[in-house]
Amino acid sequence: MDDVLILEARKAYHKALTDKGVLSISADGVASNADGSNVPSKAIAKAIAEKLGAPVGVKVKGQTAGTLFEQITMQFITDTFPHLQHLRPGNWTILNLGNQNAIKTWDFAQYEHLAYLSRLINDNKQLSTMLGNDYMVAPDVVVYRDLYEDSQINQGRVFINEDICKMADIRRSNGGKPILHASVSAKWTMRSDRAQNSRTEALNLIRNRKGHLPHIVVVTGEPLPSRLASLALGTGDLDCVYHFALYELLEAVREYSANGREDIIETLQNLVDGKRLKDISDLPLDLSV
Repeated sequence: MDDVLILEARKAYHKALTDKGVLSISADGVASNADGSNVPSKAIAKAIAEKLGAPVGVKVKGQTAGTLFEQITMQFITDTFPHLQHLRPGNWTILNLGNQNAIKTWDFAQYEHLAYLSRLINDNKQLSTMLGNDYMVAPDVVVYRDLYEDSQINQGRVFINEDICKMADIRRSNGGKPILHASVSAKWTMRSDRAQNSRTEALNLIRNRKGHLPHIVVVTGEPLPSRLASLALGTGDLDCVYHFALYELLEAVREYSANGREDIIETLQNLVDGKRLKDISDLPLDLSV
């Protein structure tokens, strides 16, 4: 029997997080994604880390855990979503943008007008004071679709020529830019400020687009259900929040709730039942919609 691709990718995802020290347990028993001042957070995070075989005493070297989490999450999407061509065909590229990447949000078809706005603001101090840079969005990871040559569109039958479809975004001969398919905000932990940053990014993508709205999702390693709820509850801005290890989180929270904290498992179960919180393994299939 062939390997189950997404299952194997999920295992590789967790192995990369533990091998690189993003997920680890300190010598005094605190997991790297736990809030050291919060008892439930420490207990749940440690249980997840132990279930995933996290090393003890290993610390991230060089790059921060957050940056590594972005890169490893990008690799998981790369290892899965492009293989679903039978569900969502396309010429896909997955990138971890980061602060130094030359590609910006305005390099995609839906947001190219923002480059013009940025130039105006840079040249006009009064506009800069009024508008600031709140319209700018810098996703951690993007999935975008490259454009098609006319010969590709006309495979099997002639659908277009030079007389029609002169403004369609997907047609390379129209001189457009790649189409942003998904914006992924990767947050290793989720304190209140980080949760609001993700929501602000999402709202800016919604308000500032021209054309098709990309998928807008958050991937996180936050262990505390109440903090997950602060971002996942509600609809309209985010498609969904994806947990890096939801199955292990559910087990850990059930174990912790057995000590008289039924409210914690209830919060988590409400998020799952309401389809506001899913496992990382669900993300590739959801991106194929």
